[in-house]
Amino acid sequence: MIKNDLLIKAAKMQKTERTPIWIMRQAGRYLPEYRKIREKADFLTMIKTPELATEVTIQPVDIIGVDAAIIFSDILVIPEAMGFEYSMQEKVGPKFKTPIVSANQIRKIEIPDVREKLNYVFEAVKMTKSQLNGKVPLIGFSGSPWTLLTYLIEGGSSKNFGKTKKFILNERKAAHQLLEKISLTIIEYLSIKIESGIDIYQIFDSWGGVLSKSHYLEFSLKYIDLIISELKKRYNIPSIIFSKGVFNSLEEMSETQANVISLDWTIPIDFAKKVTNNKKSLQGNLDPTILYANETEIAKEAEKVLAEFGNGNGHIFNLGHGILPDIEPSKLKFLVDYVKSESRKYHE
Repeated sequence: MIKNDLLIKAAKMQKTERTPIWIMRQAGRYLPEYRKIREKADFLTMIKTPELATEVTIQPVDIIGVDAAIIFSDILVIPEAMGFEYSMQEKVGPKFKTPIVSANQIRKIEIPDVREKLNYVFEAVKMTKSQLNGKVPLIGFSGSPWTLLTYLIEGGSSKNFGKTKKFILNERKAAHQLLEKISLTIIEYLSIKIESGIDIYQIFDSWGGVLSKSHYLEFSLKYIDLIISELKKRYNIPSIIFSKGVFNSLEEMSETQANVISLDWTIPIDFAKKVTNNKKSLQGNLDPTILYANETEIAKEAEKVLAEFGNGNGHIFNLGHGILPDIEPSKLKFLVDYVKSESRKYHE
């Protein structure tokens, strides 16, 4: 039994007394309490140690007062489980030891035993769920197949995704084979996460916006929908799509079986509501840099987001992307308290 189930209700477009709020990357470097733990363990050690992952997952619930916890992990645990070793380099990001350069590599990839390879994630979910004791919902997540493909082909982050685009244009069949294998792995991964205790999940499509609309529908949304559709057959749990920079495919996203569409800060939320014909709950979408401002400005911008969504249910307040690491925690706490207080008038 979840005591504060506002997020779940909002995801299902059910009536709530106020707008729920959580923040992408809420368990992270902006919190001194997180940095204290990080001084003793590197990032990969933290995500692979259930006790540490649990501790940092719960921190923002207790310190900031958000309406949900999101399990502390990394989207790249999926490709690692599939046999692609990576390291996390300070100020550089992830680096894969052996990127994909040929279709032959893809043919050799086997669907891993996710339960065995990623048991540390599932143990962290169980431990976190137990320690939350029903206080707020627990969010699980995965990267989208397309986003994970880009890391595997680029070997890490990229500015122009040239290697990836060259590959999908010249090795289209192999690219789809890889996307299918990643999708099947994600389905099993999220299935076990659900069985371990998560209450809702989000698919992070961080690099969907680097694609043209036709390529986005072919290489990204198709596989996100595949994953969500398959999980809907197995479980009664809400789902969220977050495709950053994909302004042009809101209508197509609204045709998927996802419950919630998460918006980046470049998309006016009232515009998204019209385009999706109010068929989906919407999440977002304050510009993360607003939290550099003073409290008066933060309140003004938060009110804009609430007013743009307007009266009614189905809004989950969030930033339009992850919180930046040099934000003062007090600024986020102010935002959370403001939304909790001032959103009530939109639910009367």
